[in-house]
Formats: sequence, C-alpha cells, structure tokens
Amino acid sequence: MVSTLKLFTLGQGARQVKSTRILGDMTWLFWAILSAVFAAATALLAKVGVAGIDSNLATAIRTSVILVFTWAIAIAFEKHHALSEIGRRSWVFLVLSGICTGLSWLCYFRALQIGPASSVAPIDKLSVVLVILGAWLVLGEQMTPLKIGGASLITIGAVMIAFA
Repeated sequence: MVSTLKLFTLGQGARQVKSTRILGDMTWLFWAILSAVFAAATALLAKVGVAGIDSNLATAIRTSVILVFTWAIAIAFEKHHALSEIGRRSWVFLVLSGICTGLSWLCYFRALQIGPASSVAPIDKLSVVLVILGAWLVLGEQMTPLKIGGASLITIGAVMIAFA
C-alpha cells in the first residue's frame, strides 16, 4: 500500500513530498519498537534517578549525557561534516524541536519526581494522540476511521491506566 504525504509549510501552502511505503518497507517498525523499549527504560531509570534531587538538575544531567552520546555517534559515522549543508529552515525547526524536547523532559522529570511512573508514562504517551492530530492538521496526513479509533483507544487507555 502506497500513501502520498502532503507537507504544509509555513507560508508556502501544500507541496507534495515523495511517496512513501507505509507497509512495504517495515524497517521503521524495528526502530519504533526499539524506541518504545528505550522510552520505557528511560521512565523506570529516571524514576529511580530523580529521587532526592531537583528534577531540573536531573534533566540537565540526562541532557548532557544525550549531548555527548549523540555527538559521539554523529562523529563516529562521519555525519558531522554535513552541518554546513543544513538550510536555515531546517535549523529553525530543529532548534524549535529541541526547545520543545527540553520543555517536555523538564515537565516529564518533574512529573516523575512527584507522581508514580506507572501513571506519568501513560499520560506522557498521549503525545501519540497529539501527533496524530497535528499530522492531520499541519502536515496534511490522512485521518482515517482506524486512526480516529486507535487514538480514542490510546486516550481512554492512558486515562484508565493513569488513574487506576
């Protein structure tokens, strides 16, 4: 099954982006599952690590580790040479994404510090529902009955788990 995605850019309207295979190339699934495994480990390790220290300091420590770790990977794979090829638009959106990531982590660590990990993590995963809505509204991705149903189930499940 092939799906064409449309990207809505600020001030440029819609432009068609290359067709992508949704079900053909499933390597994305491997990486998505690994992401979920590491995200789960993050919540459990962070809950223990944030105990007894300021959540903002804990976030700063975690972010410093990520900074060193990701630059080491970029350098090891010799991807750092492409820095000069990155356009202004990409820089703006990557910086904005970084700010949102930092704010998300600060809030997440504070929530973990004062709440149970088994309740904080499901609420954090409501970001999936927000991404589905944002991808539909901003990126022009298709909203299907299955996506609506799945997003509804995620919402109901997250709330049920968080407040059980």
